[in-house]
Amino acid sequence: MSVEGGEQERHRLIQAALAERPFATVKDLLDVIDASPATIRRDIAKLHQAGVIRKVFGGIALPEGTPAQRRHAKPFEENRVLNVDAKTAIARVAETLCRDGDSLIVNGGTTCFIFAQLLARRSLKIYTNSMPVAASLWESGVCHVTLSGGELHREPGIVFSPGVAEPDVFASKFFLGAQGIGPSGLMESHPLLVRVTERLAQRADEIIVLADSSKFDIRARYPVLPIARISTVITDARLTEAQADMLRDEGVEVIVAPDRATE
Repeated sequence: MSVEGGEQERHRLIQAALAERPFATVKDLLDVIDASPATIRRDIAKLHQAGVIRKVFGGIALPEGTPAQRRHAKPFEENRVLNVDAKTAIARVAETLCRDGDSLIVNGGTTCFIFAQLLARRSLKIYTNSMPVAASLWESGVCHVTLSGGELHREPGIVFSPGVAEPDVFASKFFLGAQGIGPSGLMESHPLLVRVTERLAQRADEIIVLADSSKFDIRARYPVLPIARISTVITDARLTEAQADMLRDEGVEVIVAPDRATE
């Protein structure tokens, strides 16, 4: 096989790997491509430059906005580097809704992770099913933390087992994200996240969704909660009027986080 032909075959295999999953590491690619890590990284750089794939922290992913990319839920480590400015602005607004002494439920997800970091030094009680959230609060926080029991599901970073009873916890506010938001409500691609969210939604006075505007373009597989169950959605300034009206028509309060670049 010629050098050029070998490169074309490697590129084909890299793209084929992303047809089966939304994210792949160099180690994953070494399992299917007979080449050195350095060669694979050069291939990744070329495909990224051509817009065929996207380099992200820890590996590669599908390009943003492609139909295939929209169908998949991203692993926590990949998702945490996307739309960081919008997520941070949303998290800052969410923090202002919390009063010292509150009992909160903070679900998994990267926006909730940023939000939890802002709460770390507050006088709050936080229940979470997110290993990254719990680890961050343990390392740098003083707030009271209760972690869900069960098995660790590494890709979403969630701790959950169907046979493990949830602690007897009740919260004034339940903060969560979603893979997608549409007329059918909150949506996820993993059935596990549906079960987790349904159980926790019964244990809070208010349900507050932290979701950047890109989530309104995603149609995931499983409906989680109907729009009418949501109290508030905090999002960014790229939300369209039609999307905002969809929420408001169901009685949802819409809070748009300020764009720090235009403040």
